[in-house]
Amino acid sequence: MISQDSIEGLKARLDVLDVISNYIEVKKAGANFKAVCPFHDEKSPSFVISPQKQIYHCFGCGAGGDAIKFVMEYEKLNYPEAIERLADQNNYTLHYTDNKNPQKKRSQLMEKLSQWYQSLLSSMPTAKSYLEERGVSMASIEKFGIGYAPESFKTIQFIKSNQFSMAEAVELGVAGSEGGREYARFMERIIFPIHSANGASVGFGGRTITGHQAKYINSPQTPLFNKSRLLYAYDLARQSIYKQKQIIITEGYLDVVMLHQAGFTQAVATLGTALTPEHLPLIRKGDPQIVMAYDGDNAGRAAALKAAKLLSAGGFDGGVIIFEGGLDPADMVHTGQIEQLNNMFHAPKPFIEFVLEEILSNYNLQQPKAKEQALHESIGYLKTLSPLLQEEYKSFLAARLAISPSLIRLTQQHNTPTTLPKMGNSYDLWELSLIKSMMEKPSLGNQILDYISVDMLQFHAFEFDLVLQQKFDDPHLMAISLNQDIKSYSDEQSLHNELITFLTQHYNRKLRKVLTQQHDSFEKKSFLIREIRGKIATLKQGKLVTS
Repeated sequence: MISQDSIEGLKARLDVLDVISNYIEVKKAGANFKAVCPFHDEKSPSFVISPQKQIYHCFGCGAGGDAIKFVMEYEKLNYPEAIERLADQNNYTLHYTDNKNPQKKRSQLMEKLSQWYQSLLSSMPTAKSYLEERGVSMASIEKFGIGYAPESFKTIQFIKSNQFSMAEAVELGVAGSEGGREYARFMERIIFPIHSANGASVGFGGRTITGHQAKYINSPQTPLFNKSRLLYAYDLARQSIYKQKQIIITEGYLDVVMLHQAGFTQAVATLGTALTPEHLPLIRKGDPQIVMAYDGDNAGRAAALKAAKLLSAGGFDGGVIIFEGGLDPADMVHTGQIEQLNNMFHAPKPFIEFVLEEILSNYNLQQPKAKEQALHESIGYLKTLSPLLQEEYKSFLAARLAISPSLIRLTQQHNTPTTLPKMGNSYDLWELSLIKSMMEKPSLGNQILDYISVDMLQFHAFEFDLVLQQKFDDPHLMAISLNQDIKSYSDEQSLHNELITFLTQHYNRKLRKVLTQQHDSFEKKSFLIREIRGKIATLKQGKLVTS
């Protein structure tokens, strides 16, 4: 069992915005941040994150909670599993009351295996020769922890001799089991250790040097490794990315190694997959310019096109570089073309221009019908952009097609709601402000409770009662807390004035109700009327009355 002190220590480290932005794209919205909710299907963002309150809430589906609750819901984990996942992500060591620490054993296995792979490289002349031929220096080998994975049985022996279970090795993707046979996933390959953004060892990439069918393989999906969220060497490049306000994204490990060797320390690589929406929260950090550096073959151009569409629709700044003639960044560094690379990285083709030109290149624009089809596809792409960019690129597209800009008709579909949806059918801003004041300012809350009871509220008695029960993590209260349309009262005097108005209206309603009641006796009715009229008179003098 995880110790409570350990959990509290982790909670003190967590920031709800940082945790959530590792999973989904978020955008600033006043004091808070907004996103499209990952828990239900929506187009306009109604998912709000409050760094100040350390909570999130979706005004569409009602989901809400803190950083731990988000990871539980997003990754479908129970509470202890979510704690361990967050600890892994933040390089935080948990302590266990029963001395069983699966998190520590996982990290130890990955680190020991990585160190062992590194130690084997020096005794493998074929692997060393390959790296030397590609121009990789010893300093780079050490910086990136490059190693070598031997035959399968040797890796299995190493895992067992270091008191790690095969079940753990299989769970972490370094071994497999089939028909009772145990085997290592990485064998006879140059090994590139892969780390999380915080530097924890989470997986490996392997390059064959003995003719295996797959030139490169990566770790499979594991509790630590998700290739759609990771970028190779991001942990080493992060400071340069923040400092230079640029991130260079390439296709291969060696491209990154050689670019760093040449001084382009802001370079990273995707892990055998194209750029995905899950990568966007990571690459948005620090708000850098994005440079996609891809090979000029069909696969490279297709991946660059997909990435450029994704990034331009997401509002990223940057562009694409295509390496023609079979060269790649690693080759250019090896042949000393550093200055040419530097010039290329400073002048990428902007994403939108690249996408439009790639679309048009697929059509014979000398044929009217093909030109019309090219126009329709290009317009479909432009509609994914902001209204301003749609308008700006009309003339660019028209010039490429040699047509009048008036033929390019765009329906601006970008929805940016300015206010949050209201809650429920009955919505009383005054009552909600009262409730928000009770949550945010306990001193005012005590004053409110002297004069207001649950039964006085017409619309939000349920939420008022939740505050009395201190259930601040209830989604209804989170919605109130995060709704910027609802204001809490700033001081006692403004609250006093509002209470006078509210109580006057309340007792006037109560008086009308008593006057119309038929079943009460004359004596009781007279008493109630005198009592209520007395309270109304006191309120008119600017004095509060208790219920």
